[in-house]
Amino acid sequence: MEKLQKVLKKEQYRKIKFKITKTQHLSIKAKINGVSGSFILDTGASNTCIGFESIEHFELQAKKSKTKASGAGGTGMETQISANNILKIGSWKNKDFSIVIFDLSHVNEALESYKAKPVHGIIGADVLLEGKAIIDYYNHYLYLK
Repeated sequence: MEKLQKVLKKEQYRKIKFKITKTQHLSIKAKINGVSGSFILDTGASNTCIGFESIEHFELQAKKSKTKASGAGGTGMETQISANNILKIGSWKNKDFSIVIFDLSHVNEALESYKAKPVHGIIGADVLLEGKAIIDYYNHYLYLK
């Protein structure tokens, strides 16, 4: 593994620590517009999203969206979108990032039922693809380029 870390550092990947929750989710800290939050790292989520209740927390400018969200919590959920945000995960940064906003209460209710901490949102495949992500599950590191 040390060899992998050296190669990725040489390739200018950023190393970001994550934790495994009681529910076996990957938990990661991130900042949106300079404000810290807790997120689930979800390779199956197409987009990075936050819950409606976090719009003010992250100082987002939300606009209505015609797109409907689908996921483990159901289908056809109303969404909003917020563009031109700054997303920072560790030392990796995107200065023009769009975030999907929808009702994440079902996610946090499920987490709380297992006595796990609630999250502000989900980091999805949009970030993982853009950052050419490599996930080191054994050592609990996300690498983004």
